Amino acid sequence: MADLTPTGYLAIYALLGGILPALFWLWFWVQEDKLHPEPRGRILFAFWGGMLAVPFVYPLEKFVAGHFGMTGTTLVLWALIEEVAKYGAAWATALRTKAYDEPIDALEYLITAALGFAALENALFILNPLIDGDAAGSLVAGNLRFIGASLLHVVSSGVLGYFIGREFYRSFGWKVAGRIVGLALAVGLHALFNVFIIYENGSKTFLVFACVWVAALGILLLFERIKKITAKE
Repeated sequence: MADLTPTGYLAIYALLGGILPALFWLWFWVQEDKLHPEPRGRILFAFWGGMLAVPFVYPLEKFVAGHFGMTGTTLVLWALIEEVAKYGAAWATALRTKAYDEPIDALEYLITAALGFAALENALFILNPLIDGDAAGSLVAGNLRFIGASLLHVVSSGVLGYFIGREFYRSFGWKVAGRIVGLALAVGLHALFNVFIIYENGSKTFLVFACVWVAALGILLLFERIKKITAKE
């Protein structure tokens, strides 16, 4: 096997820096479904599906930015594109299969796909400073993505997963309504995060991250709530 080039080593480092923290968060969140855990193969499939969504998302976001500039419209459309992509990854890999057999599964698979998406996205954020020779900047980017952006993806997709799961036993119309409401809330939260991070030039980064952590605790409460949903309800 030919020796890797310096760029190849940097790419591997960045990929590991993106994937390993995401796998930690994945391990944390799958603990919420201990009674009927999902097949590991299906979880990994959803995770890879989220990663594969990234190459499709970035060209669309570049097109939007080129058309609208760095405006509020762009930030909302970016959030919409990413939330739809993560939902699409979860649907394609799990939600349309027999593996989706109880309400809590919607949360599990949406969050799994979100973490896969965050893994590759984070790797790209780590790689760019490394290519420019900025190792410190790469380390900072990786840490900030771990404690902030990754959880933002979990929160936004978790909200959508909750609204999908709560309609698990209801009619088709309710299922569609749940997806619409959940997606709207996910996009709103994601867009709000974008606004504060980009428009405030990072001045409120840690305040925003603190809010994301509080929201993540809220997702834990949604897990407990959705566990109580039964066919009788």
